[in-house]
Amino acid sequence: MGHPRPTSSGSDFLAHGNVLIGMVHVGATPGTPRSELSVHELIDAAVSEAKKLKQVGFDAVIVENMHDAPYVHGDDLGPEQTAAMTLVAAAVKEVFPGPMGVQILSGGNRHALAVSHAVGGGFIRCENFVFSHVADEGLLTKAEAGPLLRYRKQIGAEDVAIFADIKKKHASHAVTSDVSVEDAVEAAQFFGVDAVIITGSSTGKEADLKDLKAARKAASVPVLVGSGVSPRSVVELLEHADGLIVGSSIKEDGDWFNAIDPQRAASVVRARDSVR
Repeated sequence: MGHPRPTSSGSDFLAHGNVLIGMVHVGATPGTPRSELSVHELIDAAVSEAKKLKQVGFDAVIVENMHDAPYVHGDDLGPEQTAAMTLVAAAVKEVFPGPMGVQILSGGNRHALAVSHAVGGGFIRCENFVFSHVADEGLLTKAEAGPLLRYRKQIGAEDVAIFADIKKKHASHAVTSDVSVEDAVEAAQFFGVDAVIITGSSTGKEADLKDLKAARKAASVPVLVGSGVSPRSVVELLEHADGLIVGSSIKEDGDWFNAIDPQRAASVVRARDSVR
């Protein structure tokens, strides 16, 4: 379990620590229940969000189809979603000079990997990398690591890093209640993860500091916090994490559904800069 393994260059930007990764929540893509905008309108909105994050000093972004709820999983995702996300991610990459990740909900990890590889992105965010769990979209019985890393090899995308959630949010982990956070981190590392992510129970909920400390103790790869980050929590979290993924708290009224509020986003950057 402790043997050294190669890591993807897509995680190199985490090496200096204190990294801020902002969420670009793409509007509902074609064919999903909330879809109202054309792909061109989705692109314009996402580009506007990415520019805001660039202007206030975020280091990286993740392009995610958060508005496609309720989600379908994995192979049930439509090709139209992947096509739309490719166009959006390519446009964001043009205006945001830092590292860019992709996440396609739910469980669209190969889809996200293909998108990121095609547009020059650096990483993806993957749920269910190791172990099974029950998520709000149903029972996820199959760990993603084996098929995903084989697919990454097949398409020559080894430069795209895999950042994996540990005991992911919006899920029950009763089936793995005897697997500790440390055990899950060690399993993810053994299976080739490039970074691990600790979250709260759902979007916008703070991560448990005890879980973060446990992950830090077990991890030889970078550790990120993936939910509930706010200006008041930045300093404490960065004592144990290499970076923070920020979504809800930088939106208007602190609601992930809304557009990014530059003033809120800037306050997170100022908090981070106070510890640099």
